[in-house]
Amino acid sequence: MTTLPEIARATIERNGLLSEGCAVLAMVSGGADSVALLHLLATGEFGPRPVRVLHVNHMLRDEAPADEAFVRDLSERLGVSARFARFDVAAYAESERLNVEDAGRRIRYRFAEEELDAWAAEEGFRPSSGRIATAHTLDDRIETFFARSIFGGGAGALGSIAATRGRVVRPLIRCGREDVRSWLAERGESWREDESNTDTSRTRAYIRHELVPVAAQLNPGFRVNLERTMDLLAADDALLASMADAFARDFAEIEPGVEIAFSREWMASLERTMARRTVRSALARAFPEASRLDAEHVERLVDGLVPGEFAHDLPFGLKAFGEYDKMVISRSDAKGMVVAPALLPLPGTADIGDAGSVHAAFAGAGDVAGTPHSVVIDADALSGELVVDAVRAGDRMRPLGMEGTRKLSDLLVDAKVPKRERSSIPVVRDGSAIVWLAGVRMSDDYRVRPKTKRPVRLTWERD
Repeated sequence: MTTLPEIARATIERNGLLSEGCAVLAMVSGGADSVALLHLLATGEFGPRPVRVLHVNHMLRDEAPADEAFVRDLSERLGVSARFARFDVAAYAESERLNVEDAGRRIRYRFAEEELDAWAAEEGFRPSSGRIATAHTLDDRIETFFARSIFGGGAGALGSIAATRGRVVRPLIRCGREDVRSWLAERGESWREDESNTDTSRTRAYIRHELVPVAAQLNPGFRVNLERTMDLLAADDALLASMADAFARDFAEIEPGVEIAFSREWMASLERTMARRTVRSALARAFPEASRLDAEHVERLVDGLVPGEFAHDLPFGLKAFGEYDKMVISRSDAKGMVVAPALLPLPGTADIGDAGSVHAAFAGAGDVAGTPHSVVIDADALSGELVVDAVRAGDRMRPLGMEGTRKLSDLLVDAKVPKRERSSIPVVRDGSAIVWLAGVRMSDDYRVRPKTKRPVRLTWERD
């Protein structure tokens, strides 16, 4: 009988999930699947390698602190370093108009990517060589297939959860959930149970406890057959997806987190099937949360690729509209805070979410040349710590080289920044004073003078 470690190792080898000795960040919730994954990694079943744990407390359940404590104890017992993050997922879901499950997924993966990058910087390995390991099993893949079959999805969606995506790897994706639990029980290992997994008012729990048992009753071998079907669908989809990716690069201007602008003329050269896939590819690159957009919305977007008036509201806080020879997809709430507020250390970097990052670094003597996205200020003119956020109503400053103050909203108009993009423009502040309207103009109050001793270069990078 094939053992759980053997199935996982075969999956790793077959899909090239882990290179020899690569660092692995394990996402551990405390549930059986993630506990088994951590044991396999920490005990060297997948070869010797650096391992670190990331546990994200969503602050949704009364049991969450106990889950965190369990993972902390387990990590210490296995001799694995761990990072623990707490984030109010419910509040985030409400502000971003996401369901809680999608919001939690989005936060977990974002935190994992950031933690892996930070770890790489600490240890000196290439960020691209590290991997993020999640504990998805074959049962998760089957349940996802049912959910997407019920609520809609193309061949790619029905291929269900892939063994790898970017730096994310899933060594247990061909292992059954009950096999995982049996393996742990044989070793006397415990895990945490999430009571919401038995709440059949939730879609996934209903599929798990009601639909899957019926399928198994109709055909005891359905899991093997369905896995094979999903693999075939995924393989066919991968070929077509590579073609669509190329068209998305050539036929659309993509600014991740901000907008997509499709050339209607070029998109018209594609058959509708490939146009549909190209739209999905561009969405995945610009707005990863929209990669699960349902088929009905995608069809409406393809309709909007022909010349003429077009407007369509999308989930995930997005909207699509015609704009002359282009079809644009962008954030729907022009008043929404796209810039994530952040401290800007001196020197250092502020991660401002969808709007990218702002960097501060001491400049050399004579290094005063500026561009809209990079300026040099006098650090001695600062009264406190720098912060970065978005434009606020009534904001004013004295632009460099000008007399008197002007509203930032007027400066944005003069710079011909489209109204729909203005909420993504960072503002660097020194307390209540404005230092720089990034991409547009800095304040004259912070200009470099002949007597300046500490020039600092501020640079805005849009991801």
